[in-house]
Amino acid sequence: MSLANTADRYGSLSKTFHWLTALLIITLIPLGVVANRMAYQLKSSSAPADDLVAQTAWLFSLHKTLGVAVFFVAVLRILWALSQPKPGLLHPDRKLESFAAETVHWLLYGSLVVVPLSGWIHHAAASGFAPIWWPFGQTLPLVPKSEALAGVMAGAHWVLTKVLVASVLLHIAGALKHHVIDKDATLRRMWFGRADISATDPKHKHAAPITAALALWALALSGGAALGVYAPHDGAVDVAELEEVQSDWQVQSGTLGITVTQLGSEVEGQFADWTAAISFDETVQNGVAGSVEVTIAIGSLTLGSVTDQAMGPDFLDAQTFPTATYVADIIPVVDGYEAQGTLTIKDQSVPITLPFGLSIDGDTASMTGGLTLDRRTFGIGDNMADESSLHFAVGVDVRLTATRAPAE
Repeated sequence: MSLANTADRYGSLSKTFHWLTALLIITLIPLGVVANRMAYQLKSSSAPADDLVAQTAWLFSLHKTLGVAVFFVAVLRILWALSQPKPGLLHPDRKLESFAAETVHWLLYGSLVVVPLSGWIHHAAASGFAPIWWPFGQTLPLVPKSEALAGVMAGAHWVLTKVLVASVLLHIAGALKHHVIDKDATLRRMWFGRADISATDPKHKHAAPITAALALWALALSGGAALGVYAPHDGAVDVAELEEVQSDWQVQSGTLGITVTQLGSEVEGQFADWTAAISFDETVQNGVAGSVEVTIAIGSLTLGSVTDQAMGPDFLDAQTFPTATYVADIIPVVDGYEAQGTLTIKDQSVPITLPFGLSIDGDTASMTGGLTLDRRTFGIGDNMADESSLHFAVGVDVRLTATRAPAE
């Protein structure tokens, strides 16, 4: 059997691409359904067990890895198809049927590229959870870490998957119709071996089917927008409204970030809403130079793809404990300063020392500090008793710029 196509027959390489793609797709679709159901189970569970987290992540990693494989197989298949003659239609006189078949073919070809690509972009834009199993990293060129982009791509992947499934079902139905009802060679000529096939006209009219396929994709994506599937996350947790604070030093800008390690991958997050009341006298060299009182809106945290899980009862429990506080004295030390005080999360108050560097230029001060916390100290993730799914250590990074309030 020839590797290349002829005007009447598909070559062995085209057949191999076809059936390899079919095998990957019929594996990926149920795998994605099962993994998504387990993800919803994780979200609804107040205390997801380690093995459930690990199993869900394993299934998602397998799904993503096979999805990337589909993308490359589809690209190679399309490049090969473009270099080959396409066997003609066995029933070119059936205009409507031929148009529908060509449209479904274009939907399939396109979906085999855009479905895995949308999932891949979502993975690259999000942070954490279920890595792709390959040695080339988890990012994509020109794709930033962005929860907004990740939300859009997750929604697009969901919508485009529905188009792919519909196209596959229509493709199968058409093939069975030809084989069972028409009893022609449409299905047989895509299988290995030789089949008796009469000569066909290799000419295909592509413009109308391609236009129809593009219109169907646009209609599906517009429907997704109407359903609101492109949002970053479900926003189920209300964010506490923090009162404005009066302070000797007014915070002008800053970040309060955390880093957790889940399934061996670091996931970075930030609290969007927090306040800091600061009193400080830079002339004090010994003893207490000032104080700081920080209030954090727990619900304002974004933590990549595990944001919703982090808000749950076994973790930060943002619904019951909407804020965390840190009250400390500022103490000069040999190589900078320390904030020595008490951090309260989920009603667990723990002595915490935050070392930080400080630079002052006139009435503007900039500080950078960081420390590592143990999540178990605050009763976070108690059901995850080992570090196989979620490490105990949580990195905290604080950066801010503040200006001295004018003297009254």
